Amino acid sequence: MNRSCLCSILITTALICGAYFIGNAYIDKEFKERLLRWKITDKMHNATSNTCQNLDKPLGSEALPQGIIVKTSNLETQHLWNYCDSENVTEGNTNHSMSLLAMAVGIKQNELVNKVIQKFPLQDFVVMLFHYDGVLDDWNQYPWSAHAIHVSVMNQTKWWFAKRFLHPDVVAEYEYIFLWDEDLGVGHFNPQRYLSIVKEEGLEISQPGLDPTESEVYHPITARRENLKVHRRIYKDKGGLRCDGNSTDPPCIGWVELMAPVFSRSAWRCSWYMIQNDLIHAWGLDVQLGYCAQGDRKKNVGVVDAEYIVHYGLPTLGGVVNASSSARNETNPKSGVSQDLSESDGVDDRGKVRMKSSVEMKRFKERWKKAAKDDKCWVDPY
Repeated sequence: MNRSCLCSILITTALICGAYFIGNAYIDKEFKERLLRWKITDKMHNATSNTCQNLDKPLGSEALPQGIIVKTSNLETQHLWNYCDSENVTEGNTNHSMSLLAMAVGIKQNELVNKVIQKFPLQDFVVMLFHYDGVLDDWNQYPWSAHAIHVSVMNQTKWWFAKRFLHPDVVAEYEYIFLWDEDLGVGHFNPQRYLSIVKEEGLEISQPGLDPTESEVYHPITARRENLKVHRRIYKDKGGLRCDGNSTDPPCIGWVELMAPVFSRSAWRCSWYMIQNDLIHAWGLDVQLGYCAQGDRKKNVGVVDAEYIVHYGLPTLGGVVNASSSARNETNPKSGVSQDLSESDGVDDRGKVRMKSSVEMKRFKERWKKAAKDDKCWVDPY
C-alpha cells in the first residue's frame, strides 16, 4: 500500500514537472515572439512619429489627415451650378502666374478707377475693390465690375481693408500685389511691362515713378527720372533732408510711398504682419518697409521710371469733393477739382484725418522702438 502511494506521488510529480517544462518552453517561445513583435511595432511607431513630426501641419489642423488640409486660399470665384475639374484647371494654369490689383475706391472717382482697371487685363490680374462710401450698384456700368471682388465698409482706409482682407494665405497664389489709391493717372503705364522690369531688376517692393510735371510729389525719390529704367536712391543737397551717395536710410534710398506700392508675394507676407490693426492710415509704415525687402533694401526696393503714373493727390476720405471731379480730364490734373462745402453734410474733415494720421505715425514709431528694444533675439540689419 505504501509502495503504491509512493509510486502515485512520483508519477504525479513527474507529470507536473513535465507539464511545467513543456509549458514553460512554449510560453517562453510565445513570449519571445510577442516581445519581438512589440519591438517591431515600437520601431514602426517611432518611425511614424518621426515622419509625422516633419509634416508641419498648420496650428489647429492636427486632427485632420494631411491630404485634406488646404493651407491657403484665393480670390477666384466659383460657378453656382456648373462643374469643373479643379485638378485639370490647376494643371492648366501651372505656368500662368496671376497678380492682384487692390484699390480703395469711392464712386466720385469712378472714371479714374475705370481707367486704371482697364489697364490690367483680367486674364493676368484679379481686381479687388474696397468701397469706403458704401456705393456698389453704380459700378455695374463697367463690364469688368462683374469679375471684380467688391468689399464694402463705410469710411475705412486702404490699409484697414488690406489688414483684414488681404491675409498672406488668402493672396498666396498671386505673384505681385498692387495696393493702390484711387487718384492715379495711368496714361503712361503698362502693368505687364512694369512687372517685366521689376523681375529683371529684382525689386521686391516698388512703385511707378510719378510724373513730376502733373503729380502731387511729396518725396523727391518718387519723382520719375527721364531716360532711366529704375532708380533706387535720391541725391539732394538742399533743404532739411540731405541725400548723397553715402546715404543708407530711407527716404534717401530703399523707400517707396504708400499711394501706389507693389509687393512681391514674399514681401507682402512680411509687410502684412507689420500693419497695425488700429493704425489705419499706416503713416510711418513706408519707412520700415525695407525690412521686408527679402534682402538688402538698397537693392530690392526701387522706383520704376520707364512705366510711370500721375498722382493727383485728391481729397477722398474726410474730404468733400464735387461730383464733377470724377469725370475730370486726366491730362489736366489741376482742373475740375474743387471742394464743395454746400453738399448735404457740408463738412470737410480732411484736416482731422491728417491730424489722426500724424498721431498714428508717432504711435507707430513708438511701437517699433519698443519692439526692437524688447526683442532680445532680433538683430537690426541696418
